[in-house]
Amino acid sequence: MATPLRIRGQLVALRDWTLEDLDLYSTWLTPGHEWQELDGPYYPQPTPEETAAKIELLRTRVEESRWATPRVVLPIVDVTEDRLIGQVSRYWQSEETDWLSAGIVIFDPENRKRGFGYEALGLRSDYLFRELPTIARLDLRTWSGNRGTMTLAEKLGYAQEACFRRARMVNGQHFDGMGYGVLREEWEGRFPAGFRV
Repeated sequence: MATPLRIRGQLVALRDWTLEDLDLYSTWLTPGHEWQELDGPYYPQPTPEETAAKIELLRTRVEESRWATPRVVLPIVDVTEDRLIGQVSRYWQSEETDWLSAGIVIFDPENRKRGFGYEALGLRSDYLFRELPTIARLDLRTWSGNRGTMTLAEKLGYAQEACFRRARMVNGQHFDGMGYGVLREEWEGRFPAGFRV
């Protein structure tokens, strides 16, 4: 059983999933939401069966308090109502060389451009560097049609390191695949006492 995790910022918190999150999360995973047009729209949408299986797996993990350390996916909640507004994730580019990527999505467009994403990704990046002392860097991958994530990465000190020209197809149009990265020493130099808004 994992020790409960809660990382609190001024606007948002990152915490473990709860059973109360699951209905709203399931709703956000159904097709037709604007966030899906921004977050990897070049990948196929999950089927209703895949979504239901994902929710049931998450329900089991919540009930058993079974979480990886560091957490793979964490909900972003607003600090006033503790309501799910998005999620942060991590995945390996190369586990053999400790090359890790971070991801973020804010579900409701009403919650964008309010500082939630900046704080959530900042808290997430800080948490990953703290919990994984062997990683030398963090990546963030997006596409040139997602200006918000590109701006967010740069605002947090991630440098553009790659532009894979015309590598992503969205609605019959080519876009560039974008890669951003921040080195541990760059992050610690920018936020020597840990991430703060």
